[in-house]
Amino acid sequence: MAIHITALLILAVLHLAHLAPSFSSEEEYQFKTWMIKYNRAYDLEEYYHRLQIFTENKQRIDRHNAGDHKYTMGVNQFSDMTFTEFRKSFLLTVPQNCSATKGGHFRTNGPYPDSVDWRKKGNYVTPVKNQGPCGSCWTFSTTGCLESVTAIATGKLLLLSEQQLVDCAQAFNNHGCNGGLPSQAFEYLKYSKGLMTEDDYPYTAQDGTCKYKPEMAAAFVKEVVNITTYVEMDMVDAVARLNPVSLAFEVTSDFMQYQDGVYSSTECHNTTDMVNHAVLAVGYGVEKGTPYWIVKNSWGAGWGMQGYFLIARGKNMCGLAACSSYPITI
Repeated sequence: MAIHITALLILAVLHLAHLAPSFSSEEEYQFKTWMIKYNRAYDLEEYYHRLQIFTENKQRIDRHNAGDHKYTMGVNQFSDMTFTEFRKSFLLTVPQNCSATKGGHFRTNGPYPDSVDWRKKGNYVTPVKNQGPCGSCWTFSTTGCLESVTAIATGKLLLLSEQQLVDCAQAFNNHGCNGGLPSQAFEYLKYSKGLMTEDDYPYTAQDGTCKYKPEMAAAFVKEVVNITTYVEMDMVDAVARLNPVSLAFEVTSDFMQYQDGVYSSTECHNTTDMVNHAVLAVGYGVEKGTPYWIVKNSWGAGWGMQGYFLIARGKNMCGLAACSSYPITI
């Protein structure tokens, strides 16, 4: 019996040795510090698996930041994940093809201000929210835009329900936690005659049954304005004159660890069929000669620049001009 137990102990030690590849004390210290900050706990096998991923992500971050780039990367809440895992949990998993159409936005001849930021114009932009592990970014882009459009029209800034869109908008080619598009969500809201508040229809980060009550609707869509595909100046016109604008673009692995600065990528595509994340343009500007959009994300205020990021403007970067839209409220 003692020999049998000893053999088991030897096998366990060999297994742990296999699980524990060589990491420096600094790498383990960085990972444990990160674990404390983000309240992570793992069993021993998962610990070494996540340490390996974290170390590889950190090495990529350090290589990027040592180069000549207009944006920096940094560790964040996603740093123990591979991009494959991240994409499955946080991005649109059902392909979203923004059909190339002529939009309904009518552009003026300008001139346009050099910079616009709706956060500074008044109480027109709600705080950054967190979609959690659900590919519902499209609902946050939709509510963010309608929240701002409604506030600009009425002077009242409401927190609107993403969960209603997750649960109720499937008939308009949306798929809850598996994806959708703001333009299609605005069409649903026009048809359903309203959107409830976040308090009345709270977010759960998972698919559920529709519980929409029309009599409790707090915001409304009269018309949906789609901006002509790839015409980025129409987006500038809309943001400069009217309101923030919903957009979708393709997130690739180099965006997951974004920290600050003007993001651009050579990995992403600029076509309508590759977009996998929807967000909200709340302004634009220029930094050291580089035009950019100011974009509100839905990964919490601890990600990026307090939940925001800047992305290159004027180049249809990552397809951001593929399918932008905004609603007209009643």
